[in-house]
Amino acid sequence: MTALPAPMFPRNSVSIWGILKKCIGLELSKITMPIAFNEPLSFLQRISEYMEHTYLLNKACTLPDSIQRMQAVAAFAVSAVASQWDRTGKPFNPLLGETYELTREDQGYRLVSEQVSHHPPVSAFHAESLAGDFVFHGSIYPKLKFWGKSVEAEPKGTITMELLKFNEAYTWSNPFCCVHNIILGSLWIEQYGTVEIINHSTGDKCVLNFKPCGMFGKELHRVEGYIQDKSKRKHCVIYGKWTECMWSVDPQTFENHRKNEKKGESRKTDPNDDSDDMPESQDTVSVIPGSTLLWRIASRPTHSTTMYNFTSFAMSLNEMEPGMEATLPPTDGRLRPDIRAMENGLMDEASREKERLEQKQRESRKERAKSQEEWSTRWFQQGNNPFTGSPDWLYTGGYFNRNYATLPNIY
Repeated sequence: MTALPAPMFPRNSVSIWGILKKCIGLELSKITMPIAFNEPLSFLQRISEYMEHTYLLNKACTLPDSIQRMQAVAAFAVSAVASQWDRTGKPFNPLLGETYELTREDQGYRLVSEQVSHHPPVSAFHAESLAGDFVFHGSIYPKLKFWGKSVEAEPKGTITMELLKFNEAYTWSNPFCCVHNIILGSLWIEQYGTVEIINHSTGDKCVLNFKPCGMFGKELHRVEGYIQDKSKRKHCVIYGKWTECMWSVDPQTFENHRKNEKKGESRKTDPNDDSDDMPESQDTVSVIPGSTLLWRIASRPTHSTTMYNFTSFAMSLNEMEPGMEATLPPTDGRLRPDIRAMENGLMDEASREKERLEQKQRESRKERAKSQEEWSTRWFQQGNNPFTGSPDWLYTGGYFNRNYATLPNIY
């Protein structure tokens, strides 16, 4: 898909400072933001974008060597956050009980997700290979904080990938994501932090360092790390940019290359500038001779900049395909009227609908409190991750049996 029904609404006509100045250092999950700062997808749909590069998982299932499989899983983990690039719009908070499903027979998987908690907001997802090769699942609790010039998202929660044929389970957590220049200047995004991917069956580990941009932007978007086995022997170095591509190379070759690299000239910036301007993009990844390409990002559609910087994959997520309405549960995000109105460019209607839905959710919560009724999730239950022991939400099954008679009316 290469276009949405309507281009995005200009954000520069709305002042965010009046809303955010009370919130410095606080969590933003309870703050109502003007709809102009949203993008027409819910966070459940945003999570499904992890699946854009599923071919890497299909490839991992064919590789005989555990280090090669770890390379493919690591490339998948980086590719899963690549769609965040330039996505400065905030996804809609899912309503409690909201669901989203995605079946891609061409890529051989199906996914279901559910908003399992409202305060704190927790989204659970479960994807499975149609051929029975892999299961991919997790629960995400995004903590947002405002720091004066930027908003930082900490994606708390564990992500698990199981390669069933090899009886292997890999777990990791995503990097931090930060949107700069919330008040002044051009919005830009960076991701940073250490992502550790552990193969619980072999003891292999991949450590990926998403580098913060640094003073002169030399490290902007860079990812670097290594894969080691359980005896801590390094087998390969992985490097690249999460916005472009990832490569793998022998550790000795990498070290030799690093020693021979000459330090480039740094560009000075004015420390008194009021906005944290995005550094000018440095040269793209310089490929070390002898490297193997693990993943390369797909190019975005021509109109992407006027369409919330969506990828083709993201543009298709709200599409209602023929016959779909008859099979979807009434809780699916594609049926959410505020997101649909925004996608169609009807901003006032979207704003009214968003307010109505949030009010309806508050009233339902009051009713439950009055009758001392607990909210019960439908497709996931709280438990512990079978591999890490950490708290998680686990899929209980049955979603694709299409029995939705008792689902709540949330829209």
